[in-house]
Amino acid sequence: MRRGWGIAIRATGEAPVTLLAIETADAGRLADFAPGGAFDLLISSGRAVTLKLTNQHAAADPDRPVAIQHAPWFDMALATALADPQLDLATPLKGPFRTIPVASPVAAAAALRLARIAGLLPAFFTGGVEAELTIDVDDIDAHEDATRLAIAVRARLPVAQAEDAEIVAFRSPESADEHVALLIGQPDGRPPLVRLHSECLTGDVLGSLKCDCGPQLDAAIRAIRESGWGLLLYLRQEGRGIGLVNKLRAYALQDQGYDTVDANTRLGFAIDARDFGVAARMLTLLGQDRVRLLTNNPAKVAGLEAAGVTVAERVAHALPANPHNERYLATKRDRTGHQL
Repeated sequence: MRRGWGIAIRATGEAPVTLLAIETADAGRLADFAPGGAFDLLISSGRAVTLKLTNQHAAADPDRPVAIQHAPWFDMALATALADPQLDLATPLKGPFRTIPVASPVAAAAALRLARIAGLLPAFFTGGVEAELTIDVDDIDAHEDATRLAIAVRARLPVAQAEDAEIVAFRSPESADEHVALLIGQPDGRPPLVRLHSECLTGDVLGSLKCDCGPQLDAAIRAIRESGWGLLLYLRQEGRGIGLVNKLRAYALQDQGYDTVDANTRLGFAIDARDFGVAARMLTLLGQDRVRLLTNNPAKVAGLEAAGVTVAERVAHALPANPHNERYLATKRDRTGHQL
C-alpha cells in the first residue's frame, strides 16, 4: 500500500475487494488500476460525516465504511482532496457525491484497519483490475492479535531516575512494532504500580508543549521508583494508535481550530484506536495479573480488566498545564472522560 500497489482483501463469504490507497497513488497508478476510469471510492464513516454524506441511506451506519459512486468528474486531485481533511479549507466544495451500498463490508472494514496499521489515510479507490496481491482479513486481524506477543529479550538498563531498572522487549511474528517494559525495583508482595505510556515522539523526545506526554513519562518513572517497585509499559501506539504522520496531520487540523477529538474523526479515525490488550499481554507475560494503575484514563482501566488484569487501584497522574496544552487537557477531560 505504501508503494502505491493495488491490493485485494478477501473475507469469507464475500467477493474480494480491490483497493488502491489514495494517499500513495498518482494519476499513472490510478490509470493502471482502473484502465477505463471505472472506479468507486471507499472512505470511513468519520470522514463521511465531515463530507455531510450521512443523510444518504448507504452512508447512514456510523460503524461501517462508506462507498462513493464514481462520477465523470472524479480525478486524482479530487480524490486527494476528499481523502485529506487538511485540504478542506482550500477545496470546500467537493461534491455532489452519491453513496452506494458496500458490496463486501467485512473486507472493506478490514481495509480501513489496514490503512491505520500502515499509517495512511483511510481512503481508497476500489473496483480496479486484478491486484498485485490478495490478503485475507484473518491476516490483518492476526497482525493486531495481542496474544501473539512474546518476550524477545531482557537486559539491565540503568536510567536517570532508576539505576536498578531492567528493560524487557516484546514483539510478535506479524508486527514490526516492538513494545518495551521498564521494570523498576523488586517485587515486594504488593501489586506493582504500573504506567501505560503510549509512544509520543514529539513529546517524549522533542519536548513538545502541545501535549503532556514528556512530563508524564518522567513523572511516571519517578512515581514508580518512589512507590518501591513497578513497571512502565512503553507502547508503540503513536498518536492514540494512528501513527506519527497521521498524528501530525491531526496537529495541522488543530492549527485550523479543531480540538484533538474532532481532528482524529475528520481524518477518518476513531477518537482512540489504541489496543490496551497489548499492555495486558505484556503484564501477563511478566507474571503480573493484579496492578495499581497510574492513570487518569478510565479506558485504560477497562482495557486491562477486559483482558484479564485486575486493577486493584487507580492512582491519579495529573500534571500542571501550560499555555500550549490547556485546551488539549480540557478536551481530554470534557470529551474523553479523563479524570484530571
